[in-house]
Amino acid sequence: MMLLFSIHFWGNGQANQGNQGLQDRQPCVADRFYPSDPSELKKELAALFANAKPKSAENVLAIVTPHAGYVFSGQVAASAFNQIDPEKKYEHIFLIGSSHRTHFEGASIYNVGNYISPLGTVKVDMELASKLISGNKVFTFNKNADIYEHSLEVQLPFLQYKMKTDFKIVPIVLGTQSKATVAKIAEALKPYFNSKNVFIISSDFSHYPPYKNAIDVDKATEEAIILNSPEAFLNILEKNDEKGISNLATSMCGWTSMLTVLNITKDMPGIKIIPVEYRNSGDVAMGDKSQVVGYWAIAITQNSGGESGFNLSGEDKRTLLQIARQTIEKFINEGKVPCIEASKFSETLMTPAGAFVTLHENNELRGCIGTFKPDKPLYLLVQEMAISAAIKDYRFSKVTPSEIKKIEIEISVLSPMKKINSTDEIKLGKHGIYIKKGMNGGTFLPQVAIETGWNLEQFLGHCARDKAGIGWDGWKDAEIFTYEALVFDEEEFE
Repeated sequence: MMLLFSIHFWGNGQANQGNQGLQDRQPCVADRFYPSDPSELKKELAALFANAKPKSAENVLAIVTPHAGYVFSGQVAASAFNQIDPEKKYEHIFLIGSSHRTHFEGASIYNVGNYISPLGTVKVDMELASKLISGNKVFTFNKNADIYEHSLEVQLPFLQYKMKTDFKIVPIVLGTQSKATVAKIAEALKPYFNSKNVFIISSDFSHYPPYKNAIDVDKATEEAIILNSPEAFLNILEKNDEKGISNLATSMCGWTSMLTVLNITKDMPGIKIIPVEYRNSGDVAMGDKSQVVGYWAIAITQNSGGESGFNLSGEDKRTLLQIARQTIEKFINEGKVPCIEASKFSETLMTPAGAFVTLHENNELRGCIGTFKPDKPLYLLVQEMAISAAIKDYRFSKVTPSEIKKIEIEISVLSPMKKINSTDEIKLGKHGIYIKKGMNGGTFLPQVAIETGWNLEQFLGHCARDKAGIGWDGWKDAEIFTYEALVFDEEEFE
């Protein structure tokens, strides 16, 4: 079910009359979700940022961050805010949350005053807020949307603590549950989704399932989000509901906010969605593991240097191939995974990215495993996929110690996937494809088309039938994504 609902506590704050007729929006969940005393609040924020994940994403255009009480979700929120640039002078910071209390058509933008937090005044860009309201029927100012809504309020102290430059916010609360209306909201905001601004999407994930179920549901939702496909996202919300999980009220309370940003990014070049950290309320001492709420920190980036966004040096390639080789040797011979000293690695090797590791023996395929999910640094993913290619490819027996010297290793580092509207967009040899229909999916790397000599129809047909399991013509009514791969092998360095 995709419903708006209330969580935790509601305050009694109200908008007070300010100077020049303005109504500054007062805190409504201070002392409940976070401390109202400024010194206590700063102390808690310092502790949260000290334990948070460091910055791992560049060219960040948006973050997804939770909005529960700081004791539960504060560390994940700090990890999300760590991904934005505190020294950057953003023209606008858009705060987007889905209403928990008030249902109305469209979205409300606060344009009658500033937001107040225990750390001081947060300026609202009232000029842009009013411009959006006057220029788009989907926007209005609805006082009831803001006065008791916590999803935007709890983000403000993180911004105030993190940012080193002056900033203004555009606070937007979505009251709609209409997918068509969400699409119109996205269309109105898309011109502002660029490197000059940053979007903060406020949402928790699963609500109230048992601890282990929450981990599974939240992982499935995250995996759909990183596909950058509104359809895949909506599909997984429905699939999660159909699982009949005890006490699962929703997979994502701010699903309309997430859908808004996916509608914006789905056709943008170079978009990469990077999971940063996951926790749920059961991970804290006072959390009840029988009913939890899930939290993800996610960064949405756009590559500025071409479609693939990766520029691996010769040394980077050599290092990754050595990692794969040494890992396979140690794991096959000793059953152990070697430790990697990464202190001197380049920033590229430390960046999360999708990758495949392919093994050949006597010029014949001997194993190939990979993932699109950029959920760990590239060097660690290559190590993991090297082991998987050697022992987990169901098409082949496990690599034996006597074979290791005969194995040739090839690595493919992947660009973010892009959904296409026509197969005419596929360039054989340049693009890999991922075909998805329902819960079935399969992929071919770009080099497969060259190695086999297939034409476009054969490339699509074999992928649909042999990899996705949806039949030769299954691609015709399936979702198709393209990506590029930076491919290199050991032969380059012999």
